[in-house]
Amino acid sequence: MRPFHLLVFFVLAVVACGVPQGSGTMPEVEGIDFAIAIHGGAGTIDREMNPDLEKAYREALEDALRLGHGLLEQGATSLDVVEQVVRRLEDDELFNAGKGAVFTHEGTNELDAAIMDGATRGCGAVTGVTTVKNPISLARAVMEASPHVFFTGAGAEAFAEKMGLERVEPDYFFTQRRWDSLQRVLEREEDRGSNAEKHGTVGCVALDRSGHLAAATSTGGMTNKRFGRVGDVPVIGAGTYADDQTAAISCTGHGEQFIRNTVASRVSALMEYKGLTLAEAVESVIGDVLQPGDGGLIAVGRDGAIALEFNTEGMYRGAADSSGRFEVAIWE
Repeated sequence: MRPFHLLVFFVLAVVACGVPQGSGTMPEVEGIDFAIAIHGGAGTIDREMNPDLEKAYREALEDALRLGHGLLEQGATSLDVVEQVVRRLEDDELFNAGKGAVFTHEGTNELDAAIMDGATRGCGAVTGVTTVKNPISLARAVMEASPHVFFTGAGAEAFAEKMGLERVEPDYFFTQRRWDSLQRVLEREEDRGSNAEKHGTVGCVALDRSGHLAAATSTGGMTNKRFGRVGDVPVIGAGTYADDQTAAISCTGHGEQFIRNTVASRVSALMEYKGLTLAEAVESVIGDVLQPGDGGLIAVGRDGAIALEFNTEGMYRGAADSSGRFEVAIWE
């Protein structure tokens, strides 16, 4: 067969096969200069939510998404964008990160965060932080100003002091809503032996105009957590991952499951080693690896494709890109 005929055959085969698409995934596309996705946690989200509260969530998501979209449009790096967007979400007490962090069994707030640069696969993470206003910025400092990847507890706090990052008193993180949630869980624990309540996370993934990817995730963990429990968020490859050759991923849900299955890096590996599209890789992990109710993830591919997938009742989420797409959602 002549070269020209081979080319025609290949094109026809591709057209015939098509591209699988997930319910929350954009197909792989051309001509996308930048793209961004955000999440504010996945889980059981009451569809009968107070309308004012739902409006507040949607406005908060739109605000964070608009910030990130605007920065990307102006040429900001994906790394700067994911940090700034997550900082915005950390400052909003609606979400379980930063100001809105949930309480541990002892009535304290312990914060985790991670960030990853897809261009270099450099990364930084912190866990058990109690006085750093924006843990995601501390995670970035770990990545850029230390030879290490992961700092914990008092060591992370000391490093924050050295870096001159903004510190707050622990009571800065107190919110009545989260405190009341802890009291309800403690009552159930006494009555029925329940020991924890799962809550959300915040995250952002982005592709910038230079073709670089980045991911950032931050959380207050789970209500009533004990014994220094650490979830997936600060575990690189479990809750946070980025590689310019594949995708940037930020996860939310039952952290233990995401750690056991190295969910974030698994998506990337399926793309790199099996040649799956972003849609196929995400659907494989959320649908076949995780169990219903485990959670969800957001991802942006190297070509600007966006995935927003979850197997829970809902996920606070948003997506935007250079083509004009701009949307936020909570349920299916």
